Amino acid sequence: MQGGRGGKGNTHFATSTRQAPRFSQEGEKGEEKELILELKLLADVGLLGFPNVGKSTLLSVVTSATPKIADYHFTTLEPNLGVVKPQYGASFVIADIPGIIEGASQGVGLGIQFLRHIERTRLLLHVIDVSGIEGRTPTKDFEIINNELKKYSEKLSKRKQIIVANKIDSIQDETLYKDLAKLAKEKGIEIYQISAATGKGIQELMTRVSEVLKTLPKEDLIEVEQIKKIYTLEEKEEVIVKKEGSLFIVSGQVVEKLMRTINLEDNESLHYFHRRLNELGINQKLKELGIKDGDYVQISDYELEWED
Repeated sequence: MQGGRGGKGNTHFATSTRQAPRFSQEGEKGEEKELILELKLLADVGLLGFPNVGKSTLLSVVTSATPKIADYHFTTLEPNLGVVKPQYGASFVIADIPGIIEGASQGVGLGIQFLRHIERTRLLLHVIDVSGIEGRTPTKDFEIINNELKKYSEKLSKRKQIIVANKIDSIQDETLYKDLAKLAKEKGIEIYQISAATGKGIQELMTRVSEVLKTLPKEDLIEVEQIKKIYTLEEKEEVIVKKEGSLFIVSGQVVEKLMRTINLEDNESLHYFHRRLNELGINQKLKELGIKDGDYVQISDYELEWED
């Protein structure tokens, strides 16, 4: 946003006969904008997946974060951040994003609030429950979550992912993992088997994440909109003076600026104002249109009574 052009202090209007004028010229108004601010977490890695797939447990194992963990859906209602321990390589920040569900991109549940927090991440760890305990199909879960990402943001849907097949120690049907591994191969996505509860596969996964992050660029915090503005010191002095009914109307860029910088409650300001109206030929044009005492003149947002 641009600020308004500055005004002129009283010393600017000093003359040899009036060395300390009380009159000053106010500055122009700047641009105004109403903003809605959204908080978005800054993290290198986002843990993505349906509720109750083990994201919070994984976060608690690899960081010092202590998220609330329980065996029911939506235990996590706010994103949790943690710094991954150096034992896995270079430290990085990881965020446990609350469970995304079908329809999240349209605001189902707390979907939009959840999704916005992964926009700044560079890598997504897509945690999927492959145990089959809850009767879920891992490949279907993968497709649903990625479909929600695409609906929310095309850019986000192309963010690099690693599939984390969790609860591998409790798997009830081997085909569940095999089908997911086949899907991952078809899409060219890395997949790792882990058990967040027992720690199985955690070391290998976090070491790989640390390596991958070194190859990914930092996400830009802001998107700069390139706007070219051309400024000129010259004011267009074209003035339109017309009569509509009994009202006289004066318009034009230079007049609009004049009204923005005049204090109509100050005598010296009024004197300057009338002098400028004469210099611009406005008073003469009004007289040619037949203005007389008591008539009203509209200039910008003001209606002024004419006195000759």
